[in-house]
This record gives sequence, structure tokens and C-alpha cells, in this order.
Amino acid sequence: MNELGNISREGLWSNNPALVQMLGLCPLLAVSTSIVSALALGLVTIFVLTLSNLVISAFRSVLADSIRLPAQIMVIATFVTLADILLQYWFFELHQRIGLFVALIVTNCTLLGRAEAFASRNRVGYALVDGLSMGLGFALVLLAMGAVREILGQGTLFNNLDLLFGAGFTDWRIQLVDNGFLFMLLPPGAFITLGFMIALKNRLTLPRRDQFSENENSQKENRSQNSSPRI
Repeated sequence: MNELGNISREGLWSNNPALVQMLGLCPLLAVSTSIVSALALGLVTIFVLTLSNLVISAFRSVLADSIRLPAQIMVIATFVTLADILLQYWFFELHQRIGLFVALIVTNCTLLGRAEAFASRNRVGYALVDGLSMGLGFALVLLAMGAVREILGQGTLFNNLDLLFGAGFTDWRIQLVDNGFLFMLLPPGAFITLGFMIALKNRLTLPRRDQFSENENSQKENRSQNSSPRI
């Protein structure tokens, strides 16, 4: 149970694919202009990463080293294609907005990295938790960026949520201000938002690092004092 907790914590926080590993930034920066787009891509990423980890881990013992990487790419591409078809079938208008970036998930280093570094070396249960936590960690960063950029760029929140959940969510749109800053919807706004999020994450983890460094220095001092010759 502790091992599963450590795996989940790595994906959600300590080794977050977006904030720590800096992987998958192309769709992250391009799609995070609104909550609905960020949520849709986040759900697709969770779907593909979890199922591809599951399949790759299940067949890890029968894959030779010479075909392991091509097989992993084929598995990921299969699930990406399936997700793209389902998104196009059920949410066509939303697919028109983010469909290009769904296809780019095949080249997302997060998926291939987890498949090679974790799923191909661990049993199914661990691989499943790893894929789910890494995908959820990536999706949470997407949602946070989508919320910030939608509020500052459009002055709204939950705009076009009906594209994902149906006509019943049309009234969920909240108009916070009349006009936003167009700059936040452009690529520079995405980079600045991500930079502030990375800085915040590092700031929250900095006290622990400082405490660890102080403890390590104190231990070194104690060892040096104990090892010094006595007269």
C-alpha cells in the first residue's frame, strides 16, 4: 500500500510530468485557453496513459528488446486513435478545436517515457496506478492553466462547458469581467502562466529542501566533531 501511495504521489506532485519533468508541453500550452478544452485533453490523456500502461505491463514478459519500443508506440497510437474517433463521434464541435492536439499525444514524451521507464518494468497493478496518477497530475495542471487563462483572457469561467457535458450546462458560464487580456490567450501568456505555476510548486517544496540541507549539514558537523582527535 505504501508503494502505491508513493507512485501516486510522484505522479500528482513530486514528479509531476508538466511541472517537474517538463514533458508534453506542446498540447499543454496550446489547449489550455479554457477549462473545457483543458478538461477534454486531460481526460483523453488519462485514458490513453492508463490503458497503454496497462497493456504494455501485461505483455512486458513476451516482448523482445528489439521490438519493445515499436510495440509501445503502436499501443499508444492505437489508444490515441480510439480516443480521437470517440471524441469526434460524441463531441464533434469540441473535436474541431482540440483534435489536432489529440493526435499529437502519440508523440507525447510523457506517455512513451512512462511506458519505457515504468510500465515495461513493473507489474500490472503498479503500472495502472502510475498511468492514472501521471495522467491525473498532467490533467490537473491543464485545468489550472485553463482556469487562469480563461479568467484573465476572456473574463469568463466555464465557458462552452456544454460542448463537453451537453446543453444542460449552458447556464454554467460565469461572466467575471466584461473584457479580458488577449495576451493571456496567446502563446506568451501560456508560457508565463506555466512559469508562475512551476515557481509556485518549487516555492512550496523549497522549505523541505532547506530543512533537509540543514539536517545534512548538522550531521556532517557532528561527524567531523566526533572524528576530530582529542588531546
